[in-house]
This record gives sequence, C-alpha cells and structure tokens, in this order.
Amino acid sequence: MAANAKQRKETWEVINNREKDLNDYDSIDKPTEDLLGEDCMLFHELGKVVKARSYRVPPDLFYNDSESRKYTTSSRIQNVQAEMTHRALELLQLDGPSLILDIGCGSGLSGEILSAVTSTDGGPHIWIGMDISPFMLDIALRREVEGDLVLSDIGDGIPFRPGSFDAAISISAIQWLCNAESSEVSPQARLSRFFNGLYAGLRRGGRAVCQFYPKNKLQRSMISSAAVKAGFGAGILEDNPGTKNAKFYLVLTVGGGAVQGDITSVVLNMRDVDIQDARRRSSAGKIESKRKGNKAWIMQKKDQMQRKGKVVKASSKYTGRSRRRLAF
Repeated sequence: MAANAKQRKETWEVINNREKDLNDYDSIDKPTEDLLGEDCMLFHELGKVVKARSYRVPPDLFYNDSESRKYTTSSRIQNVQAEMTHRALELLQLDGPSLILDIGCGSGLSGEILSAVTSTDGGPHIWIGMDISPFMLDIALRREVEGDLVLSDIGDGIPFRPGSFDAAISISAIQWLCNAESSEVSPQARLSRFFNGLYAGLRRGGRAVCQFYPKNKLQRSMISSAAVKAGFGAGILEDNPGTKNAKFYLVLTVGGGAVQGDITSVVLNMRDVDIQDARRRSSAGKIESKRKGNKAWIMQKKDQMQRKGKVVKASSKYTGRSRRRLAF
C-alpha cells in the first residue's frame, strides 16, 4: 500500500542520511520498498546514476576522506571484504609464511586478515600494501595495521625489485585500471604496465589472486588478456555465477618451481567448482587446413567459386594430392 507524500518524504530523508555504500543501492529491504511504493524505482535509478559516476571518476578522487571512512566503517563491507580475502588465500594455497603484496590495500581490511593467519594455517604472513588513495592509507595508519604502506598508482607498474614477493592479492581494485577519465588515458597501457610489473615482482612459482568486478565481458577479456600477454598462466574463477552476488577471481601463476603455468590444478579438487577451458588449442589438423595448396584449401576455394556461379572441375581422390617430381 502506497504511503502518502509526507511518509515518503520522511523515508527519503532517512535514506539520504544513512551511511550507505554504493552496493546498497542494489537492494532495498521489503518494509522500505512497501513504504516507498512507486518511488522505489526512482531509488534504484539513483543507485545506477551514482555507480555510473563512480566509473568515470579515478579512484584517488572517488575515495576521498568521506568515502574512505564510510567504506572502512561499514559492517557489510567488512564482512564481504573478509569473505573475499579468505577466498583469495584459499586460491593462493600458501604452505608457509610468505611475503605478500596487497594491491589496492585501501584502509588495510584485507591486510588485517593476512596478519591474523596462524602457523597452523601456513602463517604468519608479512604484507606490504599499495594504494592510490592517500585518504585510505591515512585511515590504515590510524588503525595501526601491521603491514607497510606505499602510496602508488598500480597503473604505473609495481615499484619493487624483481622477485620480491611470494604471492599477491587484490580485492576489488584492478577493475579501476579499465577506466579512462580522459582521452589521454589508455586502459590497455595501464593494464600492461601493471601486469608486467606484477609478473616481475613475483618470484618464480609465485601466485597472485585478484578479485575484481568487471563492468562487462569486454573488461573481463581485457584484463585476462593483459595478464596472459605479461607471461602469466591465467584463469578466472567465478563464484555464484549468474547471480547479483557473482564474484570474479583472476588466478595468476608465474612459471617455475612446482607451477607450470596451468592454473586448473589450483581449483581442480575444490568442491562445487566446474572448469571450463576456453583456451584455443591448435592441432595438426587445424594447422594443415590453413596451408595453401592442400586438399582442404582446394575444396574451400572450389566451394567459393561454385557459390559465385562459376564452372568448377569435379573433385576426385587425386585432388590436393602431392605429385612426385621426376628428374630427366
């Protein structure tokens, strides 16, 4: 039952005064939805506008002092961040204390979980966090996180010596590399610098797990392709596929040691995981079919000429067969 104008106005004031993160615009509890009535659609549209604006603003401007504090103090975000960090650690499969790079560390929510890993679970880990937002890092300092912090843009590369890290994680950060707030910014170049720097920064046999939210399939392909070009063995794990809670994890491996570049072994024995190998595999037959002058090539040309209405000589068992050259 729709409320009167006064009730709706009061409800909107409550909503506008609540400290909400962007994802909260995706869902409204049932009592609020009933109270808003026809205004509920407007509320959803408002959320879409706010999210659209966030895609066009670089993260160092988007995460100002206010947004950084809201992000850090939101209990919902803390729970989701913890869940994704534990999932990333599971995919890293670390068997001992490691030096981990936290990419887009923000206010240190993921870093706290890394520091809390006990020796029975392969810890304790030492971590170094890098982030582009000075406001996020300022909050991390005030919270006295255990990791070292670096103010840096990951789109400019990874500013560490080659082979410095055993592993790397990133939670909800690398999708920002796909943003182009001006024509002078190249997402492809930023992705290339990031993945090349990350590949160099990891030791041989190291792994990285980057949880990200691709805006569309193009961004997903752009990110994974840039990782492969940098030399990584790469694959994407999708949790809760086809739902609003879907989360994507880019699992990266550096060749050497026990890792041979194929990341399917990372998720092979996990429960409720289906592996879909989308890599293009060349075979001798496919290579042969592209060779000029063989039977498949000749048959394809004949078929093209027939469709154009031209007279074509009949094929036989000798079509495309190589002839011996006799010397006289």
